[in-house]
Amino acid sequence: MSSSPGEPPEAGYQPMRPRVSASARVLTAFFSQALTSFKATSSKLEVICTVSRQPVGTSQKDDQPAIPSPLPPRARPRTLIILDSSFNPPTRAHLRMATSAILSEGRPPTTTNHNVENAVDVGGRAETTRLLLLLSVNNADKAPKPAPFHQRLGLMWAFAQDVQAWLQQQANTAIDVDIGLSTLPFFHEKSEAIDQVGFYQRGAPEVKMGQVMLVGYDTLIRVFNPKYYGPVAAPPPGTPLDTSVPTAVENKQEKPRTPMQKALGPLFQRARLRVTMRTDDEWGGKDEQLKYLQDLVQGDDGEEGGGHGLGRIGGSKEWAERIEMVEGREAGTEVVSSTYARDAAREGNRERLDKMVSDGVKWWIEAEGVYRE
Repeated sequence: MSSSPGEPPEAGYQPMRPRVSASARVLTAFFSQALTSFKATSSKLEVICTVSRQPVGTSQKDDQPAIPSPLPPRARPRTLIILDSSFNPPTRAHLRMATSAILSEGRPPTTTNHNVENAVDVGGRAETTRLLLLLSVNNADKAPKPAPFHQRLGLMWAFAQDVQAWLQQQANTAIDVDIGLSTLPFFHEKSEAIDQVGFYQRGAPEVKMGQVMLVGYDTLIRVFNPKYYGPVAAPPPGTPLDTSVPTAVENKQEKPRTPMQKALGPLFQRARLRVTMRTDDEWGGKDEQLKYLQDLVQGDDGEEGGGHGLGRIGGSKEWAERIEMVEGREAGTEVVSSTYARDAAREGNRERLDKMVSDGVKWWIEAEGVYRE
């Protein structure tokens, strides 16, 4: 259940100036209007624009980039990679997460946590795989800090350009990158909304769109925190734990499911979690984080997992087969974080900012004066 993310984006990466060349004013106005329009609807999720893998045209004036627009796929993707974040700002760590996941989808599956149906070859990746950058604005009535939502969308646009540049230079490939908004707070709710949104419904209805949700280790801990799903009714004394996935017959019998199973069961039927480990003091080392996943499976059997198995917290241990743990930063390398990026931008430390964020994101931060006090 563990794999390497491959070559990091920093290695051999030659930054490209984003296509939004001289001014971000047109884009800022577009994203402000997109936010206003989204808030005025009852929609829970919407794709507002696409950064196409094909070069987008610009107007005759170099400082006036083309207006973004959503470009639905011609056919339903077999794999949708989802990076759901605050993008405040997106960092080189996010770039590593996205690009390594995209390249991983181009390789044949090697373990049971890869769905063979959703695997694509390298040559067909562009047609069958897409990346969705998703920003949650469930607190849209409160002023977000330190960067407002329309600026974060601009950062996401620049970040999408950087993803495209890295893929073209390092892997001679590219995919379409969608930018979306959501008001939903939980992963299982977002996953359902993505599966049902009309934007991805084109093509043959029998084609199933698999989802790959990119998360950090800290998010994995929250996903399996029972407090988000409600209490589990205690079974009578001596009742054996049932951690299996119900069969069709059992479903017809309406066997009671726990609140967590009701929420996460459908999620793991359509999605995999690709978890980037965070090997720092707060979350422990690689071995500790891998052991957490092992305990989720074995913790239902005696005391080997310390009683923290998925069955004991209201889940199903089969879910672990839908979780892939990948390494994050290499040991001894500098920690990259959005907090450090904001600090560097506020202090005007361009050298440190360059280590934290990719070229296009850095350009947007400096051009728009994001994070200046």
